Amino acid sequence: MGNCGGNCSGNCEHCGGCAGELVLSQPELDFLNDLAENAYLPVARTAGDNTPIYREDEKQTQQQYGLILICLEKKGLISIDFDMPLRGADMSAYADCPIHGSIALTARGQEVLDVLDKQGAK
Repeated sequence: MGNCGGNCSGNCEHCGGCAGELVLSQPELDFLNDLAENAYLPVARTAGDNTPIYREDEKQTQQQYGLILICLEKKGLISIDFDMPLRGADMSAYADCPIHGSIALTARGQEVLDVLDKQGAK
């Protein structure tokens, strides 16, 4: 994803999140656009694994979404908060996951989307 090449382990040394050029893959951009329309989205994880689980659509596999979310968080474009589950959200797709949380755009994520919108790249 981005400079991760689809193999992001969450420790990507080339993701551009800290410095340098920000590169977004189409799946990352698609997810950011979905998040821009919904303010917050649900996320979950299992007790033994910190990989985020996102099941709100089937555009990507669960493993692909895990990588997308890790990379977007490392790039500072989203925040994943497992201390703040979404109130009133239908979490039935996550019934097998004991830890529920939420995903939100960061200020940097919103800025990136604003720039892309101005450039017509969304």
